[in-house]
Amino acid sequence: MKNIEQATLGAGCFWCVEAFFNEVKGVLKAVSGYSGGTVPGTPTYREICSGLTGHAEVIRVSYDADLISFEELLLLFFTAHDPTTLNRQGADRGTQYRSVIFYHNNTQKEIAEGVINEFQQYFEDPIVTEVSPLINYFDAEDYHQGYYKQNPEQGYCAMVVGPKLHKLRELHQAKLKK
Repeated sequence: MKNIEQATLGAGCFWCVEAFFNEVKGVLKAVSGYSGGTVPGTPTYREICSGLTGHAEVIRVSYDADLISFEELLLLFFTAHDPTTLNRQGADRGTQYRSVIFYHNNTQKEIAEGVINEFQQYFEDPIVTEVSPLINYFDAEDYHQGYYKQNPEQGYCAMVVGPKLHKLRELHQAKLKK
């Protein structure tokens, strides 16, 4: 029986992060979603993109904790984006693209804070990754799920997601599924 746990992470556009984490050994599934908003219900993608709902684009990672730990997932997370830029990743700007770890329990919170403290030495600028309790999570619309895999030639995917995914694959070859 698998030891299934979940992590919810925001690192800019969820298309990039979902595509990468779905290739990691021990990850059963990464799903694009939204979390952290203050608007009740399930706002639309357009409403979230306005930056007015408080939601961040995130991925919910279901993983086998016997094969990969939460700490290892965070190490991958911190190399998958720039955790020192506030409310932006590359050309994507707004609070919906913030760097955030939504913890599911106090153990995840403690691990996240420890990893941030440990990783700060590798960055010239301060890490601005938010560590917050998981609230108001919901899956993104169906057309966002597996978006890069289904649309690798789409402009944003070809210019941004593809090169970033290639770089991450090279960097983390040993951690990827064969």
